[in-house]
Amino acid sequence: MGLIFSVQHALVTGLFTAVLYLASKLIYNVFFHPLSRFPGPLEHKISRLAYVYRSARGTLPFDMLEMHKRYGDIVRIAPDELAFSHPDAWQDITGHQKGKTEFSKANWFYRPVDGEPSHVVNESKEQHGRLRRQMAHGFSEKAMREQEPMIRAYVDMLLDRLRGFCESGNPVILSDWYNYTTFDIIGDLAFGEPFGCLQGSNLDDWIKGIFDAGRVGIILQGLSFYPLMKRMLLSMVPASMKEAHDKHNKLTKQKMMRRMEKEEGRPDLIEGLLRKREELSLSIDELIANAEILIIGGSETTASLLSGVTYLLLTNLTAYEKLKEEVRTVFQSQEEINLISVNKLPYMLACLDEAIRMYPPIANGLPRVCPEGGAKILGEYVPAKTFVSIHQWALYRREKYFKNPNTYHPERFLGDPLFADDRREVLQPFHTGPRNCLGRNLAYSEMRLILALIIFNFDMEIVDKARDWINQRNFLMWEKGPLKVHLTRV
Repeated sequence: MGLIFSVQHALVTGLFTAVLYLASKLIYNVFFHPLSRFPGPLEHKISRLAYVYRSARGTLPFDMLEMHKRYGDIVRIAPDELAFSHPDAWQDITGHQKGKTEFSKANWFYRPVDGEPSHVVNESKEQHGRLRRQMAHGFSEKAMREQEPMIRAYVDMLLDRLRGFCESGNPVILSDWYNYTTFDIIGDLAFGEPFGCLQGSNLDDWIKGIFDAGRVGIILQGLSFYPLMKRMLLSMVPASMKEAHDKHNKLTKQKMMRRMEKEEGRPDLIEGLLRKREELSLSIDELIANAEILIIGGSETTASLLSGVTYLLLTNLTAYEKLKEEVRTVFQSQEEINLISVNKLPYMLACLDEAIRMYPPIANGLPRVCPEGGAKILGEYVPAKTFVSIHQWALYRREKYFKNPNTYHPERFLGDPLFADDRREVLQPFHTGPRNCLGRNLAYSEMRLILALIIFNFDMEIVDKARDWINQRNFLMWEKGPLKVHLTRV
């Protein structure tokens, strides 16, 4: 009996201690934490589980808008994280910090799996600078001119495939074909070979692995704050998933080895790293990690925006007709359309910018970490080690920055007096400062080239069942349904 009593006493004591700890943690987070003065939902102040739940459900971008409407420009979205929604926050968080320490990337978000090789996006400040300098050559105007014949070959293949749908009379899932095209282009630019998506009319298994990893990545990011739960989850990964991961790594290594065997001076995105590999002390795994992040950043985002702008044009026929008139007036043949000549299409650029505002490929915030000594953001002191973020979809849909934010008006980017009070500097889809996206020029050029050629060659009409296509959930990437469109050759 004495032993049983002792065990019961130990269990009760342990349970009481755990409850007492959790209660004290809750009280501290809500009332005494350094961030307790900032407003936010109670469940988000108590623990990060509410944030993880919204993220895992795919509703975080939309929930963030409601939070900012209720609580203002600064919202406490976790015990140790603040979300900012103001044009000046871009400079305060991601801009060049003259004489100050930059806000580093949050490891829990950018490195959710321990031991994974680093790359240009999540590297330290010093190594990031070295990698960026070498990779910048591949994104220069000179390099883009050299890359254009290769890019154009894939776009011409896309046009040929779409003409086939015109002859069949069947609608085309244009969102899929945008993915096929952008993945083949970026595959050639990063690994020296396409994925064969356009040729095979499907996504390569290698690419499917990236999409599958995205959903798992969200869960692992959230569980980074709960190490025990994270270890338990990883221990339960089925053997089939581990085998798929190993197969993915093997295929990736083979791709990189084939790229390394190609001639020097090839005008692609990885050539600068290969040329300075020894100087940068890059392992084969780090080379692969940099190539993979280029593919993820330079394919799905571009394809999403092309899908988004197509949907918004086809559901806003006034804008669609204006764009058709511009493209078909400026150009008399598709041979005239190239990466340089698309700069003659100001209305098209406005259409793309308005699509980015309404359907940003990166909808959620990408968290940074407040440096030692803390920092001032929007005039408020924020303690060191606080996570800070700017959630793009929510920022771009706020009425205080954009008039009629939920309707598509490309004219707001063309000086229309109706939108004179818009804060267009809010729109920073590629971020600002020393960590801004290297691929901005490539993305804009690629999107304008593809869209101009499609508008020039085809009349489009959206299928009725796709009219609510934009109502999607977001899991780091948009969960896009099939964007079905009827095409007619011009």
